[in-house]
Amino acid sequence: MNTIMLSHGGGGEEMNHLINGLIFDIFDNQILRECNDSAILPNLNSFKFAFTTDSFTVTPLKFNGGDIGKIAVCGTINDLCMSGAKPKYISCALIIEEGLEIAFLKEILLSMKQTADLAEVSVVCGDTKVVPKGSCDKIFINTSGIGEIVSEINTKNLKDNAKIILSGDIGKHGAVILAARSELNLQSDLKSDCKPLNDEVMAILDAKIKPFAMRDATRGGISAVLNEWASASGLGIRVYEENIKICDEVMGICELLGFEAYELANEGTFILAVDPKDEPQTLEILTKFNPNARTIGEISKSHKGVIIQNIYGADRFLELPKGELLPRIC
Repeated sequence: MNTIMLSHGGGGEEMNHLINGLIFDIFDNQILRECNDSAILPNLNSFKFAFTTDSFTVTPLKFNGGDIGKIAVCGTINDLCMSGAKPKYISCALIIEEGLEIAFLKEILLSMKQTADLAEVSVVCGDTKVVPKGSCDKIFINTSGIGEIVSEINTKNLKDNAKIILSGDIGKHGAVILAARSELNLQSDLKSDCKPLNDEVMAILDAKIKPFAMRDATRGGISAVLNEWASASGLGIRVYEENIKICDEVMGICELLGFEAYELANEGTFILAVDPKDEPQTLEILTKFNPNARTIGEISKSHKGVIIQNIYGADRFLELPKGELLPRIC
């Protein structure tokens, strides 16, 4: 049997074989082996924890630099990290379309496993549903995650004069997905920035730096994050175009298709606001992971909204993305 059938979601022998013979084999750990309805997590009440959940429907399912499995694990890990938590456990819920090749499913699960192992995170529970052919696009994945709070980070802590730092260049994931869509069929060697961010974030927190806020710049890109911060804090933000690194391939795709690089999704790049005294050390840490890390601006109470200054010193508002952005990117 090489493809998923409706019987794989029926609760009987086929489903048991799929879960125990494939999924559990890949994510094997002691907590899963207990086969409880809920994962019993050790020492959970001994620390303050963060909890998050997300669903993933990327098209295409595989892209240069990742796949739906990798992005599902990275997305949940990174959301935990942005709250100052060290990721510990994640769940894996699969909605699988009848007819999906089992070999392809195994490839996606192994990608999830490899990414989770890299971040030292365990997949400890999950669910599998099979739907009739035509009911979904081959596979949808939901992941939830729990992490131990190392240093609680909250957007409400944003302050006047804080420095805004970007961990690397922007737009790669969104540009890769654009280029990979069959209707566009653009040829490019560009790779998505999709990766878990726990090493970078923990390096900052281990250095006793406490950012005022952190956010991974996924859907809506840095434009969405900066505008959300300005709205939530009631403060203004000024950023400098020349400090925001965008590679030539991303710029080329944006110019060809009329997209704004600041609005493109990223899956391994984040923004943080820090006290000015912590700026040099934060940059020193981040540039070890990505040489394109830069201070791109600051928070100010002198104005409202997000202002971006170009290389000639002219200002314009960087607005919240509007209309139908590129769908099915994560």
